[in-house]
Amino acid sequence: MTSARAYAIEVQGDQAGVVVAEANRYIFFAADWAYGALDRKSFRSPAHAERAARDVIQRRRPFDNRGAEL
Repeated sequence: MTSARAYAIEVQGDQAGVVVAEANRYIFFAADWAYGALDRKSFRSPAHAERAARDVIQRRRPFDNRGAEL
């Protein structure tokens, strides 16, 4: 049995990107501009990449468009 070499990363139902195994790391390729800060960054596991993608969205959405805290 072979292990997967690529994993889709979704955050809150949105496609954030995909991580591809390379040696002992996973490289993130952003599927949406909102996750561009992670594009081509390396992670220890798909779970670490998913956590980083969730953190990106949490930092972007603490306020609504009127500046009021959600």
